[in-house]
Amino acid sequence: MKHTYAGIFGLLLSVLLLSGCLYPQSEMKQNQIPYEEQLEMVQRAVDKYKEEQQGLVPIRTKPNETPIFEKYLIDFSLLKEKGYLSEIPGNAYETGGVYQYTLITPEDNPRVRLIDLRMTEAIRSVNVQLEFYRSEHLYPAYGEKISEGVYTIDYDKLGLDNPPTVVSPYSGENLPIIMDVDGNLYADYRIDLNHALSEYDHEYTNGEDIRYLLADHSPFVPAYSLPYTIADGEPVFLMENE
Repeated sequence: MKHTYAGIFGLLLSVLLLSGCLYPQSEMKQNQIPYEEQLEMVQRAVDKYKEEQQGLVPIRTKPNETPIFEKYLIDFSLLKEKGYLSEIPGNAYETGGVYQYTLITPEDNPRVRLIDLRMTEAIRSVNVQLEFYRSEHLYPAYGEKISEGVYTIDYDKLGLDNPPTVVSPYSGENLPIIMDVDGNLYADYRIDLNHALSEYDHEYTNGEDIRYLLADHSPFVPAYSLPYTIADGEPVFLMENE
């Protein structure tokens, strides 16, 4: 039980620290600079780094099991130390901003994208409530089954007034926070994927992960997501055995 409470305290502390980083400084003028301009600046630095460093890319080392869209975070210290950047973007987490800079397809064609850390905070906040619940119950607060191994959250059990959501970086709509069988939390991007499937030309077929349809056509990655594929023209969760 002592370990459980220590874990909960740690989660609360993480949320408080992250909140402190995001909101007081997020009103700073430098954090309001259009992110397209800063993305282009970082992209040029990454391209130059790769060209001059034998194909390496400036990323932090992360465990292999790290989800793909959170795995290749840009190491700004490398870019600064070697003179590829004179300053870190003002909207980056490292300078008090609300975005983490990451790469997609780093081996073949490294492209700079963003993770919206306001999503991170929202998910962590719900996770704190979930850990409180799990400290007193055997199972997570499962709601309705959405797909095999995927569930809504029984928000009443967590003492929440409404189903938990995060704001989509793509559409601005509220995306449901969902849960897998182990109690891990994710954002459900089916709303955004539906829009993308109808808006963009693609050749995805059933069994292929369609999340890159979002990352390819936007400055953002679908962070904290489960894999999705396409079935009958609509996004569905991609099961491991598919």
